[in-house]
Amino acid sequence: MRRSFRFLLRPTARQAGTLAACLEDHRQLYNAALEHRRTAYRAAGVTVRYGDQSAELKEVRRADPGGQGRWSAGSQQQTLRRLERAFAAFFRRVKDGRCPGYPRFKGRGRFDTIEWPARKNGACWDSRPHEPATRVYLLGVGHVRVHQHRPVAGTVKTISVKREGARWFVILSCEDVPAQPLPATGAAVGVDLGVASLVTTSGGKHLANPRHLRSAADRLAAAQRDLARCERGSNRRRRAVRRVAALHARVRRQRLDTAHKTALRLVRDHDVIVHEDLRIANMIRSASGTIDEPGRRVAAKSGLNRSILDAGWGVILTVLAHKAESAGRELIAVNPANTSHADVNAAINILRAGLALREAAEAA
Repeated sequence: MRRSFRFLLRPTARQAGTLAACLEDHRQLYNAALEHRRTAYRAAGVTVRYGDQSAELKEVRRADPGGQGRWSAGSQQQTLRRLERAFAAFFRRVKDGRCPGYPRFKGRGRFDTIEWPARKNGACWDSRPHEPATRVYLLGVGHVRVHQHRPVAGTVKTISVKREGARWFVILSCEDVPAQPLPATGAAVGVDLGVASLVTTSGGKHLANPRHLRSAADRLAAAQRDLARCERGSNRRRRAVRRVAALHARVRRQRLDTAHKTALRLVRDHDVIVHEDLRIANMIRSASGTIDEPGRRVAAKSGLNRSILDAGWGVILTVLAHKAESAGRELIAVNPANTSHADVNAAINILRAGLALREAAEAA
């Protein structure tokens, strides 16, 4: 299995400044590579690929030794690969007839991650579980302390550093992570995700929806009002931006914590878990009304969309899939058609549909 392990970094003030400079130089590299592709295609109809830009990286580093030249070439190649993936996704959406979304230039608030291959190419993980001396080495930054709250399993393949507000995190992507199967319980459950109750099970249990975003709404509104009153480019505005970002980051962490606890509870108690195969992106599309009735029920649909996003259904399903695989549990996704009755009845219908799919698969 492939899994990611995320830990809080504790850089010194000097290291934090160097990390910020590294992030900014990688952002500029991304934008320059994007401009290169755009210009080459518009001027001469030439399509520039990752291989072409990677081959030119040595010259770029030589021409700017105090900027691009001081960072790991491996991390810069990962940034160019990130742009390559953005274009691959763009062409895939064009082929599928969807809204293509051409890759955009990254502003300072839209580029927050640097990635290194973990093969002594600018980064190295020094894992000492539950010891204060755990560190990660990053070329140009040095050995940065890591708050490692759990052991790392498997083989570290890539090391990423991400900035969230004033905090820095390290994410280790590992392969060959061993499974940790749980004892069999003999129980199966259907789960219905909702807004009033976050999860309703076929056994009649209701897990409350904590509504993290709604709980932080007043503080967010006040912070955003303060931000709107600040002059652009001022130190006060920068502080206000950091405050808004910190509040949103706190909501994200709370939502992820809820998802982990909910998924763990389901995985520990059941061998088979059945849920609806929800297309959340389609469910939260904006309502624009109809030709005859433009704009009707738009406000109500927007409120429902906010509630769905606040509940974090997508996060829960993603975490549940990972935990079920690791624990050796069976996870079944069923078509949501004809299951949309209220709460417990919906969960029972979901369980029935899942068990029917399972029996059909075993009989085939």
